[in-house]
Amino acid sequence: MENKRLLSLDILRGLTIILMIIVNDPGSWNHVYAPLLHAEWNGITPTDYVFPSFLFIVGVSVVLSMNKQLQNGKSRTDLVKKILWRALKIYAVGIFLWLWPSFNFEGIRWVGVLPRIAFVYLGCALLFLFTSRKTQAYLGISILLGYWLVMAYLPVPGIGFPDLDVPEKNWAHYIDQLFLPGRLWQDTWDPEGILSTLPALVSGLIGMWAGYLLMQKEDLKNRLNQLFFYGFVLLLLSDLMQWFFPFNKNLWSSSFTLFTGGIGMLALASFSYFFDVRQNRYQFKFAHAFGVNPILAYSLSSLLTIVFYSSKWWGISLSASFMSLWEQLGLPLKLGSLLYALCYVFIIWIPIQILFKKKIYIKL
Repeated sequence: MENKRLLSLDILRGLTIILMIIVNDPGSWNHVYAPLLHAEWNGITPTDYVFPSFLFIVGVSVVLSMNKQLQNGKSRTDLVKKILWRALKIYAVGIFLWLWPSFNFEGIRWVGVLPRIAFVYLGCALLFLFTSRKTQAYLGISILLGYWLVMAYLPVPGIGFPDLDVPEKNWAHYIDQLFLPGRLWQDTWDPEGILSTLPALVSGLIGMWAGYLLMQKEDLKNRLNQLFFYGFVLLLLSDLMQWFFPFNKNLWSSSFTLFTGGIGMLALASFSYFFDVRQNRYQFKFAHAFGVNPILAYSLSSLLTIVFYSSKWWGISLSASFMSLWEQLGLPLKLGSLLYALCYVFIIWIPIQILFKKKIYIKL
């Protein structure tokens, strides 16, 4: 198991990237089905599963990859250098994509999706190398409990008792406004801000837990049974926690972390049973190509918006023109917006599939 690439993990990663592109690139933001939008504040939608699922997969991949490299004789010193360099590259690509295409350095957003992936990867990889599984488990539990107590009960300077129903009345907002440089996504706070990166790290740690289960030497079916069981336990704990700290993707609340971690466990167990146990290797090949070049696919989806969503390339906006034509035909606008996003996924798939066929995997 630990010495060969898991088809199930690649396909799950690929589907996650596909969903990222769909929710990030509709034909029109004015016409989007509700499940394809993030919850505005408290609450959760299927779209909110996507990012934490990717961080969960990062954690699984860290365990499988690092364990393999250690077995192949790599030293911890060499791995630390590799980890730092890879995290830096992922972060740099995130900043580049933010600057693209105008390169307005005065409005840099120093955090975001790829920067958070870089931080979580860095934290998980270093914890794998230098701490025990027990320490990692205690750290994850401590972060979730400590984050809840701070966010729900510790008075905020100048504000007083936190109010989890108001975006501006919590410690995440206070710390972002005080310490986070550059542009913030919501002017005075950022959903990928400083404090909420800590529970996001726990999403990666839950993935590492799943990776350890997959590495056990017992029969694969027994390992999958454990994944199903722990996934169910995480869902129960999240339901209990959400009464005290509501589901909130913007804050990456403790209940949100547990819930999406449970979803990740159940998804990985289901995919592993379908692809690794039953060896159904001909379904979801479309997603497989995305799964082996995930950062490249995500980056292309950002780079090519200048062609397919902006008027800078053609002089007209293809997405706006498509939606205008769709409206003239009297067809449902939300359906048209979704279809345009699906077409965009197909466009991204073309170069990704070419690389996949040639077995070219671009890793940062």
